[in-house]
Amino acid sequence: MAREIVDGESKLDLPVEAANVVAMLAGQLLQLHTQLRKLDLRLAALQRSDDRARRLATIPGIGPIGATALAASVTDPKQFSSGRQFAAWLGLTPRQSSSGGKDRLGRITKMGDRYLRQLLVVGATALVRYAKEKRGTVDPRFIALLARKPARVASVAIANKMARIAWAVMARGGVFERGHAPILAAA
Repeated sequence: MAREIVDGESKLDLPVEAANVVAMLAGQLLQLHTQLRKLDLRLAALQRSDDRARRLATIPGIGPIGATALAASVTDPKQFSSGRQFAAWLGLTPRQSSSGGKDRLGRITKMGDRYLRQLLVVGATALVRYAKEKRGTVDPRFIALLARKPARVASVAIANKMARIAWAVMARGGVFERGHAPILAAA
């Protein structure tokens, strides 16, 4: 539609000045779209050239943007002793106010890197939406979580899980394996 307006093929039922403004805005929109396509191509090339970003992109819910952002932001994943510590650094863990043997978990802390946390939550939200549409192809744990919790809470919980998996991929090498059972859980 924007292309037709710029080329003058679309007849707008507007006053002349308003049609000129709409044509100018449509031209800017087309330029922006072209620039975004170029950036997407450069980002995909960067992701393909970086080994860690390529491995991170194997995790469901992490695309080229998330993979390159994680690879660029976390230069040494071994600075975190565990995936939980990495998820806490991102601000994806609940605040704890426990005492006397009673565990009290509060809201998500949101104290870490806002951009990385946002990318993971958006990716997890896409996984939740996909799980609702195609239940047979998604991890059964996600479906069970969605049955127990609201979608937004499940999204943050899945983002937490994705952060832990991302740490393992970065710290230990290898790629994401669907259905992988940790060594401690298998024993």
